[in-house]
Amino acid sequence: MDFSRFQPVMDEVDSTIESVLEGKPENLYTASSHIITAGGKRIRPLLCILACRAVGGSDRDALSTAAALELIHNFTLIHDDIMDDDDLRRGKKSVHRVYGHATAILAGDLLFSKAFELCDNRTTKILAKASARICEGQEMDMSFEGRVDVTEQEYIEMIDGKTAVLLEAAVRAGAVLGNGSEDEVKNLASFGLNVGLAFQIKDDLLGVTADEEKLGKPVGSDVIKGKKNLPVIKALELLGGNKRERLTDILSKKDNTYVEVRAAVSLIEKSGSMNYCRERMDYYAKKAGDSLMKLRESEARDALSELSCFITERDL
Repeated sequence: MDFSRFQPVMDEVDSTIESVLEGKPENLYTASSHIITAGGKRIRPLLCILACRAVGGSDRDALSTAAALELIHNFTLIHDDIMDDDDLRRGKKSVHRVYGHATAILAGDLLFSKAFELCDNRTTKILAKASARICEGQEMDMSFEGRVDVTEQEYIEMIDGKTAVLLEAAVRAGAVLGNGSEDEVKNLASFGLNVGLAFQIKDDLLGVTADEEKLGKPVGSDVIKGKKNLPVIKALELLGGNKRERLTDILSKKDNTYVEVRAAVSLIEKSGSMNYCRERMDYYAKKAGDSLMKLRESEARDALSELSCFITERDL
């Protein structure tokens, strides 16, 4: 997908973010900007703005809330990296590795607070409810690490909260800010939720198959942490005997060697789990597309469709 045509409005989003991330103590504000300045596609702000356009609104209507969504997203990344003890994010050292755990926690809290300083009053409740669901989803994700019996239904409930809800909030907020009808808001929210589910399944697939340099973090890092993502859940279901036992043993260990991680990845790939995950990803992407096609035809609707395709076809 060619994101360059959206660069002018994304530059406005970045300028809006920069305007609230200047202050003292300088160390705190620098820490809060650390991964924001490392890049990223700004998918959530873009979803918000395109949804606003799709119902007849203007970019200006959605700009502040779009920036707020990016702040909330980055707040979750900082705290996720602390909880998972990850060293890298977007190819850079994670915030807690550079600034320490205490400042990293405060940096995440600052982003969260600044998001609500920025967002439009009409979207405050949408973003607040999404933020609460993210916390619920993260707690579920962590609770799965000590289990081998996590079901696909539980996984979907978890990623609904941890990932999909913020994409849903982005398009819902955009539709509200553009004064969309009740049906338009409903259809865009359905689009965002299903795109979000497809997005996370794609992330899980990339965690097993992606080029490490492009991914910006070690391939197999979820295996090291014992995460129960969909490739793992399905592999445990499909594998039998010694192979299932081997994968279970690796997932239950705290410190896996490189050889063990590669062995786990190989077992997952050979189980047939990856093909199943691609089918589920395509299922949710199709549901998203069906909801989107209920909107009137427009350039913004076409761009949202294109963005949905990018999410399932990306390699990082």
